[in-house]
Amino acid sequence: MLAHDFYPEGHQGGVGVIQNGQRVATNGDIRLEPTPGQWQPIPKVGKRMVDKTTGAISVHMEFPNEEINRKGFNPVIYPDLHFSYTTRVEPAGKGFKIIVDLDSALPADWIGKVGFNFELYPGVLFGKAYYMDGQSGIFPRQANGPNYIDAEGETQITPMATGNKLTIAPESEAQRMTIENLKGNSLQLIDGRGKYNNGWFVVRSLVPKGATKGAIEWLVTPHAIEGWMSKPVVQVSQVGYHPAQPKIAVIELDKHDTKKLPATLLRISENGGFENALQATPKDWGNFLRYHYLQFDFSQIKKPGMYVVKYGSDTTNPFQISDSVYARNVWQPTLEYFLPVQMCHMRVNDKYRVWHGFCHMDDARMAPIDSNHFDGYIQGPSTLTTYKSGETVSGLNVGGWHDAGDFDLRVESQAETMYGLTLAYETFGTTYDNTSINQQTHVVEIQQPDGKPDMLQQIEHGLLSIVGGYQSMGRFYRGIIEPTKRQYTTLGDPANITDNKFYNDVKTSGTPPAVGLPNSPDDRWVFTENNPGRELEVAAALAAANRVMKGYNDTLAADCLTIAQQIWNNEKEKNPMQRVQLATELYITTKDKQYADFLITNKEAITKNINNTGWVLGRVLPMINNADFTNTITAAVKVLYDTIQAQGKETPYGVPYKPNIWGAGWDIQHFGYKQYFLHAGFPTIVSDKYMLAALNFILGEHPGSNTASFASGVGSHSMIPAYGFNRADWSYIPGGVSSGTALIRPDFPELLPFPYLWQQGEYVLGGGTTDYLFLVLAANKVLNDK
Repeated sequence: MLAHDFYPEGHQGGVGVIQNGQRVATNGDIRLEPTPGQWQPIPKVGKRMVDKTTGAISVHMEFPNEEINRKGFNPVIYPDLHFSYTTRVEPAGKGFKIIVDLDSALPADWIGKVGFNFELYPGVLFGKAYYMDGQSGIFPRQANGPNYIDAEGETQITPMATGNKLTIAPESEAQRMTIENLKGNSLQLIDGRGKYNNGWFVVRSLVPKGATKGAIEWLVTPHAIEGWMSKPVVQVSQVGYHPAQPKIAVIELDKHDTKKLPATLLRISENGGFENALQATPKDWGNFLRYHYLQFDFSQIKKPGMYVVKYGSDTTNPFQISDSVYARNVWQPTLEYFLPVQMCHMRVNDKYRVWHGFCHMDDARMAPIDSNHFDGYIQGPSTLTTYKSGETVSGLNVGGWHDAGDFDLRVESQAETMYGLTLAYETFGTTYDNTSINQQTHVVEIQQPDGKPDMLQQIEHGLLSIVGGYQSMGRFYRGIIEPTKRQYTTLGDPANITDNKFYNDVKTSGTPPAVGLPNSPDDRWVFTENNPGRELEVAAALAAANRVMKGYNDTLAADCLTIAQQIWNNEKEKNPMQRVQLATELYITTKDKQYADFLITNKEAITKNINNTGWVLGRVLPMINNADFTNTITAAVKVLYDTIQAQGKETPYGVPYKPNIWGAGWDIQHFGYKQYFLHAGFPTIVSDKYMLAALNFILGEHPGSNTASFASGVGSHSMIPAYGFNRADWSYIPGGVSSGTALIRPDFPELLPFPYLWQQGEYVLGGGTTDYLFLVLAANKVLNDK
């Protein structure tokens, strides 16, 4: 493939190779560094040109890419180097050539710096052999030295081998590949992990002095197994099924596999061995992406027990059929492990283990004005508060959860998490208690009950951050994040990121110590913004939280309602639809007629936006009790449900799944979350079918050979390792929910067991955490109420 993908910082782009069903190489392109990382310059990619007569594919590219040069989200600092080139791949025997033509020769001072890189996926190479001319070795599991300091003072990795012909995994029929340099400088094999933990093995050739046409020419020959076809994969929920729900195993076949074998459901006997529960010929569903799909429906089986599905030589992991399948060990890990581990401003203990120590107790200093942070935060010409840049903002060193695999606090993720927990507690009355949380000592003890519902304690923790920031600044923060890349990229215990001392309390005259030393300006920055839509979204979460905080933390409950009403009265949004959720929550909380009047007045706009508003309004229609409004919304939901049913038929998984370069797990979870409210609010129109299909998708019924549950530690097989803050240990956080199966364009679904692919394995808050927790609780309630 060439330039189908456009995400090189995520190891998707340039020339890529899928070999015998495994993506083995990617990012074949010109780079300015031997082993570039996330914020290194990447070229602007032109249009793919295909010559059908020769089979050649070419793309014109250029440096710099002005769209991201020192601006935008994740800005890149490009050097003063302007050049363009064409990368071409063309058939050559059983392999293909990679040819790079420069439009003009490189400047003299860039000779020895610019080269063609080709990245090899590490996860399938550890322990495998390689040959490079007369040299040989194995691909090591960890990055080893020696390193060296280059002329610019940068640390670089000494190549593992140098020569003109590299043979990769010669002992493996499925992975053997040769790369031959046909022109110019020799090949280098470099372990990119020595520079960045998320690096891959890199094969590199430097662009020779004065070279233009044919500056790079390689012959790449991946060994293709004659007649190879992907093996059948049976996809089931790794947790199992309730007797009352549909139970459909999805069987993924190579498109050239014309066999249709019988599928068998086997019950694992209490005395050992298997009992034949059902055998049938699977239904032919059709083609999706690069595969052909069958469906094996065993919904009729309701006998409790443990089961497997067998098709051909593929047998699934054990799964359960039981009316208590969702009652234990499914949603609880998210509440009793993941959320506590993600808690900021706390020490988190787990018996003998300390997940992390006291962290970020020096939060936070006001961000510099007119600054564009490397993780996308932007501070405009004003701080929008009474605080000046660099001043410590009070009230921010409490509450909140680390977002995703890094340690920043995004206000929307804080609000989404807290809002999801609020609706879960309110809807299902979950008083589960297995964690001790002490806000006075800032200590968390996992697997140690304290007599308080864990959900309420977590909601309180989120509120302390949001409310504390609002009360200090008179507005919500946009985000709180480390000021330097060295802090931001720190893995492991976040207690090591700052000294936990307010810089403005301890600083002395003279030059401050470097970040990482005591008394340095290592405090996180807090950013603000004018964003009415986000303000209204956060306020809606506060309005809902007021209800569950009453009787638990009455002061915080009152603060939530006060702030939500202030936002309602003061915000000046352009789109009134941004106010629907807040109006709904304020009406449920206060019964104040003005909020119902707003909804009724805007019914036409609401119906046009029913995909985003229908699930919200289902809870409030009976309270408003306006027949015309109810009828209008109900009619719109009927149309919406027709669309959902049509989209559900487009994939073998029964969900409106549009594969993306990022895993779609979060979107599918949020879809299922909304389906519950649509079903609960409009039970005669919207069934529970799509809510349950979304849950099955997350738990293992999804494309690709890795049929893992996206929720780590949940089910027979799950995403381990995953992209949490402990990813450097190739570990996981129980209950963290990853983004899931991604699309390698044009049509290859992929879920790699590699902890450094954030677009497949990253944990996130909000849609990636509480939507999942809510969805499991919803399935348990709906199915057991039947």
